[in-house]
Amino acid sequence: MVNDVLLKDVEGALGRGPWRLRFAGHIEAQFEADTQRQRSGNMVAAGLIAAFIYNLFLINDFSFRPDAFTMAVALRAGVMLPVGLAILWQVHRGVSPPAREFLMAFTVVCATVISCVILASSTAFYSYLDVFSFGLILVVGNIVYSLRFRYALASSVLSIVIASAFVVTYDPMPTDAKRLAIFTLLANAVFTLVANYRLERSERLAYLHVLREKLRAGHYLKDNEVLSQLSLTDPLTNLANRRQFDAELATRWREAVEKDAWIGLMVIDIDHFKAYNDHYGHPQGDDCLRQVARAMQLNSRTADLVVRFGGEEFVVLMAEASPEAAELEAERIRRSVEALQIANVGLSPRAVVTVSVGVAVLPPAADMTAEDILCHADQALYQAKRRGRNRVWVASPDDVPIGDDPAGNVGRSAR
Repeated sequence: MVNDVLLKDVEGALGRGPWRLRFAGHIEAQFEADTQRQRSGNMVAAGLIAAFIYNLFLINDFSFRPDAFTMAVALRAGVMLPVGLAILWQVHRGVSPPAREFLMAFTVVCATVISCVILASSTAFYSYLDVFSFGLILVVGNIVYSLRFRYALASSVLSIVIASAFVVTYDPMPTDAKRLAIFTLLANAVFTLVANYRLERSERLAYLHVLREKLRAGHYLKDNEVLSQLSLTDPLTNLANRRQFDAELATRWREAVEKDAWIGLMVIDIDHFKAYNDHYGHPQGDDCLRQVARAMQLNSRTADLVVRFGGEEFVVLMAEASPEAAELEAERIRRSVEALQIANVGLSPRAVVTVSVGVAVLPPAADMTAEDILCHADQALYQAKRRGRNRVWVASPDDVPIGDDPAGNVGRSAR
């Protein structure tokens, strides 16, 4: 159900207008949860590269403004570097998505402020040319860090305001150069913000498409599991059907041969079910089958496979069973059905629904097949029917099929 709702919301997010970035609450949370680790790692790596290059500008400081070089070293290496590394460490350890974006945006603004202070502290000729490199800080925040758009927009606006204030009041810089520097900074911000928006938009769209396919794949897998389960389940009783029994019998037979273990099988038939159906009708007959099936399931071992074999006939496949344990379980099943006290007036006024159980337990031998145990159990059921019904009969491993029918169907007309 949760995946159904999420898939519907993802489809809705893919169909909305192109200008919105953030998703609905739960999709946004899922997006951040799925991308958090990789995004934080990418930001830390980008931050380390940016810190290295930012401090390389000390070479430029030494060349253009030797009078302020000491201050540049103190601010770049003594302030910006420790602050930046501390922030990167926090991001690496893991913080909330808003905190991560805020901290990384803060490094952009902080780098702008420090660069402006270094500029204002020098009166060296051509020192003002450094202003034209301030746009690189916006490139780092908007493209290299790829801040979420609203954080990129906020840090860009704040950085432009701060830089413009320093440039306007910096007397050594010619007026025409000031206008050009501010215009260049504004153009840089616009271009990088457009790129930032497109990058985030592409990332989010790609995520939605991948998430949709994952959810659809989950639906397909679920549908296949349902169809597979339906193909192996009796729709009336919800027990295993003949198809599942055939596959399971072959598997357990091989396992018994490999482990030199005994395998057990019960064949269970509802006594006089035709009389019940003729009197009550098929809808009530179906209800009777469901009640009997439930009683069998509740009174079988967890490892046993309870199967509706066909009509009113059931089988119980037992792995690693002993004749004594199988007989006890069969008797428990017989009594549980009788205890339901389902009236069978079609047979007689005081009759109730009962079952007869044929049990076969044997160790697989080299000259035997899985069908042999079914044949033995079927013949044991015939003996239980012949001796009065509503009883359990355990076949001896040395028993052979009764009658001429090699498939063991000789007794079915008596049921």
